[in-house]
Amino acid sequence: MRVGIVSDIHSNVEGLQLALDAMGDVDELLCLGDSIFEYKFSNEVVALLRQREAHVIQGNHEEVFLSEAGRRARERPGIDPELLQWLAEQPHRRTVEFGGHKILMVHSTPWEPRGTYVYPHSANLERFAEVDADFVLYGHTHAQVVRRIGRVTIVNPGSAGDARDSNNGRQLSCAVLETETGEVAVTDYPDPRYAPRPL
Repeated sequence: MRVGIVSDIHSNVEGLQLALDAMGDVDELLCLGDSIFEYKFSNEVVALLRQREAHVIQGNHEEVFLSEAGRRARERPGIDPELLQWLAEQPHRRTVEFGGHKILMVHSTPWEPRGTYVYPHSANLERFAEVDADFVLYGHTHAQVVRRIGRVTIVNPGSAGDARDSNNGRQLSCAVLETETGEVAVTDYPDPRYAPRPL
């Protein structure tokens, strides 16, 4: 199966659409949290994820937005209440199984308290291999990781909406996982928000 992976969209619907285009036909779509950005809800991003029947989890930005601290932001006009409710119903972590392969989706870490930034060269990456899964997918750092530790393949697709990774020239990115072979292809693409405008 071809599994498309996006994370940290941060309300950038153009970035998400380019990720979907870059991935092509995928059997399943997974979003690893932070589909919205701070106190800015995006009807367009959430609607597109829902329309694509994506498996979605919440990240730290959803947690803040849906907490008491985000109450005033949630009351702003223009937010689709049905989409807001759908996002609020998504879990903080999710395990999915495709073709006998178990995939754990987390935003930051599989352990509590969650929230640690685990960068590509962090010693904490070894802890991901303690999980009972074939693949552990995470986001949060906006930095790409594809690494096998023991029997576990760890993937961070980078950010599909807010590029911060100097290792790929601060481009947006997404990933496609082939569950049968375990191969992971990461695709970089420029952020359309900063593309030069025609004169």
